[in-house]
Amino acid sequence: MPKLPVVSGKKIVKALAKFGFELDHQTGSHLILRQREHPHRRVTVPNHKVIAKGTLNEIIKETGLTRENFTKALK
Repeated sequence: MPKLPVVSGKKIVKALAKFGFELDHQTGSHLILRQREHPHRRVTVPNHKVIAKGTLNEIIKETGLTRENFTKALK
């Protein structure tokens, strides 16, 4: 299992856009993304400069992606 990188909320949003997620709305400093295609998953991403490892791990789980796919999308 690859090590999780240190990323910002904006980088996460860019990576998830490659998998069909788009910004639905923003509440405070949290960005709510929604998947365009079925199953229309919703994911909340904090718009912070550094996302905690546990938070990043949960975001990856909620999207249904693997760590490998997510880290490849960051590049």
